Amino acid sequence: MSKTSQQNTTTDASGVSVIHSQAHTSGLQQVPQLVPVSPGGGGKAVPPSKQGKKNSFVDRNSDEYRQRRERNNMAVKKSRLKSKQKAQDTLQRVNQLKEENERLEAKIKLLTKELSVLKDLFLEHAHNFADNVQPVGTETTTTNPENSGQ
Repeated sequence: MSKTSQQNTTTDASGVSVIHSQAHTSGLQQVPQLVPVSPGGGGKAVPPSKQGKKNSFVDRNSDEYRQRRERNNMAVKKSRLKSKQKAQDTLQRVNQLKEENERLEAKIKLLTKELSVLKDLFLEHAHNFADNVQPVGTETTTTNPENSGQ
């Protein structure tokens, strides 16, 4: 198989070099490669909305400029208020959770104390019950009033 290739380099409007290569090999598809124009090989990609704005001069006395500044200032105020409100909401939620946690801890203490009291009562009752039970071989005969009529 013979492998010969030819490359053409062009620069598009955004300043990106595009390398077009023509390969004479069977079954290969041509794929353009994007290469940055700067010699450093890097840099930030500039979105299309910002490309033309970099070099344009803005008249700070124009009505359009004042309107843009007003809209931007309003957006900044709104963003800061939203951020402040979110911080206040978070602080309020933290305080609510702290109060709930304290309440639940008090409930745990109360229930633990109640459990201890009930456990002591149960153990005392079980001990008294064990003292009253006679061993199996020493039963006394008693007449059962229910069975006496038979």
